Amino acid sequence: MSELAPGILLAMVVAAAAGYITDHYGGPLMLITLLLGMALVSLSDEGARTAPGIKFASKRILRAGVALLGLRISLSDVTDLGLASFVLIVAAIGLSIGTGVILARMTGRDSIFGILAGGAVGICGASAALAISSVLQQGKDRETDTIFTVVSVTLLSTIAMVLYPVIAGKFGLDDRLTGIFLGATIHDVAQVVGAGYLVSDEAGDTATVIKLMRVMMLMPVVLSLAFFMRSRDGEAGHKRPLPIFAFVFAALVLANSFNLVPEDLRLALVEASRWCLIIAIGALGMSTRLENFRKVGPRAATIVTGTTLVLLVFVMAALKLTPYFIQ
Repeated sequence: MSELAPGILLAMVVAAAAGYITDHYGGPLMLITLLLGMALVSLSDEGARTAPGIKFASKRILRAGVALLGLRISLSDVTDLGLASFVLIVAAIGLSIGTGVILARMTGRDSIFGILAGGAVGICGASAALAISSVLQQGKDRETDTIFTVVSVTLLSTIAMVLYPVIAGKFGLDDRLTGIFLGATIHDVAQVVGAGYLVSDEAGDTATVIKLMRVMMLMPVVLSLAFFMRSRDGEAGHKRPLPIFAFVFAALVLANSFNLVPEDLRLALVEASRWCLIIAIGALGMSTRLENFRKVGPRAATIVTGTTLVLLVFVMAALKLTPYFIQ
């Protein structure tokens, strides 16, 4: 543990500094944390005292943060949505991942990056990118791909927070439908909440519930991908372990649904989850060199942006054309 301490403490300092900047000057916390981490990239070089702890934070602390996200969700969140909203969300996630894969193949990228980008767009932005990346086939460029996806979906979420309420107004959506639209299309939770309550309390409440439903779909997707990758690896004579954090996430959703966790403890663990993810982002930033983004290239930006636009059009069309939502 002593060899991990310097790197973990450094990642915590980066997260705290980013939090201070965001609290006092504004801006997307994940992106600022990432940029601060990238400024300290030399501290993750092989042989550096902080390298082991940075690696630990980018993987193990990340998984702990994703697992604890389960305490933000309960099964009642699903039933409160209604069947049509649930079907809309599942279809939107499937479409996003499928679009990501298709665009990846069209632009000469591997399907794994398409799954990563589509999952991040369809589910919950940076958190989904981190969770999905942890179960996908790892390679020399996977970390760079993950960071690029995190940066892309964070920037697009920030743009959407300002632009999407205007689009909803232009298409004549009422507050309830605006909340569904924002919750189903904006990538990151914070930007969904910001955009929703910018419109009204009803839009904000609806957007938050819809978004939490998308977050809940993270674990079925991650587990499905884990089984798929495990099966594919098994054909090559080796199998990767199943992601324990996914099962912990599911267990915590059930515990939260049946009120088995005292509220004060639940709130503390939810906040701990948030900081685990921020610390992990800082560690990932310290593991990524800026020049590596040139390897990713404009094709990756096309995949993330194209998938975002397809999701936007699909959800708006569903809200305007489906009788359940029109009534």
